[in-house]
Amino acid sequence: MPKMKTKSSVKKRFKVTATGKVLAGPGKKRHMLRNRSSKVKRQNTGTQVLRHQDGLTVLQWAPYGLVR
Repeated sequence: MPKMKTKSSVKKRFKVTATGKVLAGPGKKRHMLRNRSSKVKRQNTGTQVLRHQDGLTVLQWAPYGLVR
């Protein structure tokens, strides 16, 4: 049986913590930033923990885990 492939976009965009939570960079921070408040732009820096169900979906796309 051949190996399953990991989605290339998942390798680039997500990271898994030691406890199994999935981290992702927030969206909506690339263009049209003048329409957003300073608070929203500030809160969109760094990484955020995905909700449990979204994390399970991401882990399905990476069958052998995410290693960096």
